[in-house]
Amino acid sequence: MKRREFITLVGGAAAVSSLHWPLAARAQQGERMRRLGVLINLTADDPEGYARITAFAQGLQEAGWTTGRNVRIDYRWGGAGADAMAKYAAELVALAPDVILAATSSSVAALQRIAGTIPIVFVQVIDPVSAGFVASLARPGGNATGFTIIEYGFSGKWLELLKEIASRITRTAVIRDPTSAFQMGQMGAIQSVAPSLGVELRPVEARDAGEIERAVTAFARSGHGGLIVLSGNASLAHRELIITLAARERLPAVYADRVFVAGGGLMSYDTNRTEQYRRAAGYVDRILKGEKPADLPVQAPTKYDLVINLKTARALGLDIPATLLARADEVIE
Repeated sequence: MKRREFITLVGGAAAVSSLHWPLAARAQQGERMRRLGVLINLTADDPEGYARITAFAQGLQEAGWTTGRNVRIDYRWGGAGADAMAKYAAELVALAPDVILAATSSSVAALQRIAGTIPIVFVQVIDPVSAGFVASLARPGGNATGFTIIEYGFSGKWLELLKEIASRITRTAVIRDPTSAFQMGQMGAIQSVAPSLGVELRPVEARDAGEIERAVTAFARSGHGGLIVLSGNASLAHRELIITLAARERLPAVYADRVFVAGGGLMSYDTNRTEQYRRAAGYVDRILKGEKPADLPVQAPTKYDLVINLKTARALGLDIPATLLARADEVIE
């Protein structure tokens, strides 16, 4: 979606279809303007970020909330890193919104330190209980609730898919953020299935671009290699480099976020993150109407999407098994 189209949509102007008007009209005349904050882990010029918050805006419209009429939304983009996330979290809290939508654990952590009682609805969080965001999934108990992405055990599927798409692989580099406790759990799940698949794992720390390039280039020299890229702020910040390296070194790669495949990566298996934003709008609506986050259970994913980029597969000389293509939710030509 183009930026201009997004601005039209969230502005509540011509992009609101006739199907939405009856819903919007149900709001009572003279109702007060409500204020929302959105803290997202991507950058302001990222098309994927606009797709996700557009889904959120559409979900709000379907619930009767129209930007400029009965709701105002303040967006902050924390994709530049932890310092930016903390800065923008403070900016949003200072605006005293009725609810804040927070994407990823880093944004929730930054908000919970300063948000007080402001309700938080989160998306793209792996383990909110261990992180201390909620007391339990069934009864969060505090000011936050929302939607998780994957369970740790799910991570082994990425290596299984990598072997299915490129059976010759005997070595796999895993690009991860060494500061992320969640990714340590994912790495453990991948390690648990590696012996049965005959694959040796090599972690690659995603601290900076130079380190990633040196490590991936050195790894590729020995041949028979593949790549798994865990999703997080570090890998997202360097995703163009990672996609370029995988192509240059002819490494079949599986990504934990569709955004990499849209940018030219080979394959992803992931929660439908855009749909989570749409569903999060439903929780925001319920909170605006008086329900408490403490009483709204944290919801697990309802769907995982397998996305394959056929153009990239052909460039790598890979013949995608027909059974795998048949299972794909999206095939990028």
